[in-house]
Amino acid sequence: MKSSALFDVAGRATIVTGGASGIGFACAEAMIDNGARVTLMDMNQGSLDEAVKTLSARGQVRGEVVDVTDRPALRKAFVNTAAHYGRLDVVFANAGISGGPGFLQLDGNRNPERMIESYTDEQVDKVVGVNFFSTFATIQAAVPHMKKSGGGRIIVTSSISSMMTEVHVAQTYVMSKAGLPQLVRQAALELVGYNILVNAMAPGPFITNIGGGRLKDPANQKLFEKFSPMHRMGKTEDIQGLALFLASPASAYITGQQITIDGGVTLGIAD
Repeated sequence: MKSSALFDVAGRATIVTGGASGIGFACAEAMIDNGARVTLMDMNQGSLDEAVKTLSARGQVRGEVVDVTDRPALRKAFVNTAAHYGRLDVVFANAGISGGPGFLQLDGNRNPERMIESYTDEQVDKVVGVNFFSTFATIQAAVPHMKKSGGGRIIVTSSISSMMTEVHVAQTYVMSKAGLPQLVRQAALELVGYNILVNAMAPGPFITNIGGGRLKDPANQKLFEKFSPMHRMGKTEDIQGLALFLASPASAYITGQQITIDGGVTLGIAD
C-alpha cells in the first residue's frame, strides 16, 4: 500500500468547527493541501473571512458563520454544507474555549479568584456549553448526512486535561473536556454499523489564540515548557499529521479512541 493511497482524502467533503484559527485552521490546511473540500465554521466573521481568503489559493474552501452553541443555526450550517457538496464525509468537532488560569498562579501561590467556589454560573455554563455540549450537538448535526453518504469520520478535539488533574488550567476547562473521551466511545459504538468512525485527538499545551492567546505569553510558555520532556509547546502544524491520519483510509480500523499528542507531557518530566 502506497502512502498516497493510505492518506488519500481528495474530494472528501469536510467541516471544521472553530476553523478560522489555531488547531482548527491547521486541520483545514492539512485537508485542503491534500485535495479535500473544506467548509470552515466559526463565529468570528473577520477571522473566518481571512482564513477562507488565505486557503482559497490552495484548494476548495468556503465559510459558514455560526456559533456552535446555537443548535438550530449549527444544524442549518450543516444542512447548507451537505447540500453544497452533495454529501458529508469528514467533520472536525474542534470548536472550544479556554476557562482561563487554574487555582495556582505562576509563582505557586493560590489564586482566590480561581477557587472552585469562586466560579460563577455563567462561567461554568459557557465553558461546558462550548467545549462539551456543542461537541455533542456537532456530532448530532453530522450523523444524518453521513448516514446518507454511506459513512464518514468524526474527529473530536479533546485535551490531555480530560485524563489528568491540572493546577494551572481552569476547573471549568478540565471538567468540560473530561466527558469527551466517553462521548467519543459511546458515539463510536453506536455509529460503527453505519461506517461512521469517531475518534478524538487529545493535545497538550499548544500555542494558539485560545484564552485570548495567553499561551503566546513567554512567561506562560516557559511554565508549560518546563513540564514537557521535549521542552517545547506544541505548534499548530504538529497536529496536522494526526488530523490527516484520522480522516484518511490509514485509520480505517480505528474507532472510539483518543490519541494523545502532547510531546510527552503526560509521561512526566524527564530532565
